[in-house]
Amino acid sequence: MIYVIASIHVQPGGLSGFMEILKSNVPAVRAEKGCIEYRPTVDVDAGLPPQRLEPDTVVIIERWESLDALRAHLSSPHMLAYREKVKDLVSGISIKVLQEA
Repeated sequence: MIYVIASIHVQPGGLSGFMEILKSNVPAVRAEKGCIEYRPTVDVDAGLPPQRLEPDTVVIIERWESLDALRAHLSSPHMLAYREKVKDLVSGISIKVLQEA
């Protein structure tokens, strides 16, 4: 199993528009072969000392059956269309691809 933590940094003021596009794409992603979990999340202020809030960042928590499934996801038609729709709303992206230790 492969885990992905994708952090998407959205332009100031663009979060609601970005979330609308992202949420409309989620059902197609979840229907992909090999997708176990695909869950967009945002910060909640927990008041914990090490926490650093990032209000313009969406973190997508993903689980995939394999690297091949993840690679197929990244090149799927709905992901290519999604990236085109959000390109002007996104200021940066970082991902971590992980496996169990």
